[in-house]
Amino acid sequence: MALTTFAYTAIDPAGKKRTGFVDAASRDAAVAQITAEGRFVVQITEQAAEKGTSTHGKGETPKRGGKVSRSDLALFSRRLSDLALAGLPLDRVLQVIAEQSESQMLTDVSEQALAEVRGGKPVSESLAMHPKLFPQVFCQTLRAGEASGQFGEVASKLADFQESEVARRSVIISALIYPAILATTAVGVVIFLLTFVVPKLEGVFHDLGSDLPTPTKILLAITGFLNGNYVAILVGIVLAIIGYKAWAATEAGALQRDSLFLTMPVLGPVVKKATVSRYARVLGTLLYGGVAILEALELSGLAAGNRLFKKSSEEVMNDVREGKPIAQAMRDSGTFPPVLTHMVAIGEETGDLPKMLGRVSDSLDFEVDNGMRRLTAMVEPIIVLAMGAFVGFVVLAVLLPIFAANNLVK
Repeated sequence: MALTTFAYTAIDPAGKKRTGFVDAASRDAAVAQITAEGRFVVQITEQAAEKGTSTHGKGETPKRGGKVSRSDLALFSRRLSDLALAGLPLDRVLQVIAEQSESQMLTDVSEQALAEVRGGKPVSESLAMHPKLFPQVFCQTLRAGEASGQFGEVASKLADFQESEVARRSVIISALIYPAILATTAVGVVIFLLTFVVPKLEGVFHDLGSDLPTPTKILLAITGFLNGNYVAILVGIVLAIIGYKAWAATEAGALQRDSLFLTMPVLGPVVKKATVSRYARVLGTLLYGGVAILEALELSGLAAGNRLFKKSSEEVMNDVREGKPIAQAMRDSGTFPPVLTHMVAIGEETGDLPKMLGRVSDSLDFEVDNGMRRLTAMVEPIIVLAMGAFVGFVVLAVLLPIFAANNLVK
């Protein structure tokens, strides 16, 4: 017989009010179970009926509640690990998360997973039914944690990983806000000068009657081209964006794009360190959870966010399958930096590979933070100088014919 969860408020023998949940076949059975524990029931309600856990289609992500942010998912993972480590059964864990979640979509997903778990499904399989919210890395790691009996510890590692991802993303966004504002302002000033200010002065220049200086001719030529072909320019920009997306959607195009990002001056080293850090952290988390090495390498390549690392990780996986040590396979691929391959070799020797991978990731995270600060410090003055140089060029091009005409009058 299917059990129903009831939320209750009761008075214990000491006269204190207690609240909690109980699973029973009926309301009377629930009251009898609570009374048998020496408590007097004040209020009891059927939890499942209130929440409507059976209203969603099987395997269908609930539509209501809007988007789920990375912070929401990190908080979900942290609550999952904390409650599991506190000793609560997994169905109770999901029930508490459903009640505490600030995201309505995560509440609905937790309720649906709760129904699946009570029907005999593992938590990992229940969450895997929502791939848009919970990636394969997340679910596979939880599955390994369930198999090893370390669900709470593995979920805690996942929460650490997601929280570090949220913190890194926040640092990058914060670092890019000011340069983005400067760049937008610079572009806006240039467009305003070329499309509104200079065209109004063009008639004045021609009325002066003398040969225009070279800077003024260049400025007028640029302005005339932009105003006479702005439709074609906009269409060209749109087509270029569409073409880029179509090219990047192909395997070869994405591989070339990601390889280019890693070789760009100044920015390339920062991107590579961030990618290696993510790869190492995902691999370490998976191995800590008990995921098999070949599967962990495959999932880490998918989670790295870079097609070159995905391809190299597949090569490493094939070499390891043939019996080659992981560190040697990484060195042979030519993609992974020495800091990673050396630490992986130490981890293989000591038998503590997840710990070594975590140290590599922490070290690279520190270098990425410093790199982002240096990059931001370089970009800001470059944008200011470029904008100042263009505005100075416009002012010079405007004033030179006026000075020339004034000299002729004298």
